[in-house]
Amino acid sequence: MIDTLDREIAEGEERIRLDVEDGIGILTLCRPGKLNGWSWESSRQLGLMAERIRFDDTIRAVLLRADGRAFCAGIDVTAPGGAITGRSPAERTQRYYEGIRWVHERFAAFAHLPQPVVAAVQGYCLGFGFELALMADVRIAADDAVFALPEAQIGVAVDAGGDLRIAREAGAGWAKYLALTGRRIDAPTAERLGLLQLVVPAAQLADVAYEVAAEIAGNAPLAVRAVKRDIDAYADAGMASALDRTALSAALTLTSEDSREGYAAKAARRPPHFEGR
Repeated sequence: MIDTLDREIAEGEERIRLDVEDGIGILTLCRPGKLNGWSWESSRQLGLMAERIRFDDTIRAVLLRADGRAFCAGIDVTAPGGAITGRSPAERTQRYYEGIRWVHERFAAFAHLPQPVVAAVQGYCLGFGFELALMADVRIAADDAVFALPEAQIGVAVDAGGDLRIAREAGAGWAKYLALTGRRIDAPTAERLGLLQLVVPAAQLADVAYEVAAEIAGNAPLAVRAVKRDIDAYADAGMASALDRTALSAALTLTSEDSREGYAAKAARRPPHFEGR
């Protein structure tokens, strides 16, 4: 994996950039050459950025955006330290379980920021990218955005709670439909399901998302933070225990033979042959 105790971000290794402008903390996924693919290091940096933002009173709202033609195309399978090893299948499963729980903690620090988060989504928003966007308080997408949870197609469970958040926002049936099939949906469909608040032409995405973040930042900060806390307390009831089950499901499937077959099939561009083991 990575050094989880490291508090620094090496120059040239940035996955996420933070800029502060007129009360808005602009978080930018900044690996466009990799379609902003997610990794263990991305999760570490997200946690560091959340800690920097949390107690910064000059930041009244957060704008989550991405460089390039994709918001985030999912896991970067080329990233170093991607696979977790172990001396036995049981140890490897346990290490994956703790690793996923660690990722959940980084995501929780972001999702539970006192400042509201507005996500601006363009292009591919798949897997971890979709799950990250679902952690924002308000989601705005370009009309070219595409969303999916394709994990079951490669033999793993949805590991960061995206299916749970879809169930919360759109209902259990839609969560199962998307997570069980891995099908992609376009931005108008995601808006119809309640997963997006606005869909705009791609050329207008940056301006509209910034305008919404600025409108939030211009309101009374104590009231804004209280509203976010109160709504989350209602909406997230039961989320913590469900995420722990998610971490175990992810660990078991990531160490399965089906997962190995799924990744191999994807790399070879052939249909996978799953045997349930």
